[in-house]
Amino acid sequence: MKPRPLPKTVAPLPDELLSGWLSRLAAANYCDDAELLAHIEIDTTHGTSLDFNIDAAAAAKIANAARIDPDVVRSLTFPAMATREASLTAQIPFQHCLQCSREGLSLKHWRRAWAFDCQVCGTRLVPTLGKASGEQMPEKLINRARNGAARLEYAARLRSSKQLRRAMRAVTFAISLKAFRGDPLHALQGHRLEVRLFGLAAIDAAQSRPLVKAAISSSGIDDYARVALLRAFDKEPRLLAAVDYIARQRAKSIGAMAVESHN
Repeated sequence: MKPRPLPKTVAPLPDELLSGWLSRLAAANYCDDAELLAHIEIDTTHGTSLDFNIDAAAAAKIANAARIDPDVVRSLTFPAMATREASLTAQIPFQHCLQCSREGLSLKHWRRAWAFDCQVCGTRLVPTLGKASGEQMPEKLINRARNGAARLEYAARLRSSKQLRRAMRAVTFAISLKAFRGDPLHALQGHRLEVRLFGLAAIDAAQSRPLVKAAISSSGIDDYARVALLRAFDKEPRLLAAVDYIARQRAKSIGAMAVESHN
């Protein structure tokens, strides 16, 4: 016997994620997510587990309970994605819009590594954990990170492996300077706001004279950052050689200027 339809239903919104809509559906029926899923007879207590993979049977159960078409339910999940796009899409919520979250919304684009501002209200997205307010970041860093996020999105939408490789190369080296010891993709989808901003800003900065910027940054870095530099250019030894050459020339120039200033 099929579970009876819920007393109340809510209409999904554009770009809404299934888990977010299920939470709103549960709230409308005065229960929590786990109770809703138990009533629908779906074997999970977390709606987020359905965001990337929902079978036809589960979609049909939810559709029957909410009195909507199963295709609508499936449209609230992420479609099949290419490997690189999938790697830039977080499996769990890492940022959200304070204003829209108060209305119970959870949107798909918030999961993208390149998402920076809410597409609904325009408010800058904030980490779901850690400091969400009172954390002052330089406006210049924020603007550059916003530009870097736009460049990352363009490369992902274009499916340009060259541009994506260039972007992640910049992130790899930049986050090492912030003493981040994890994967670059995790840095862009993590809760450390400063690291995420710094990584996105590096994508924008790398568009202009990237070798010179890498050479300048390579002066005085620790061993971990130097390993990150090697990783960033591991498949392009000529670029790494160019960075080292520029760094040496700068060191000579700075040394010569210091000698002249003492004379």
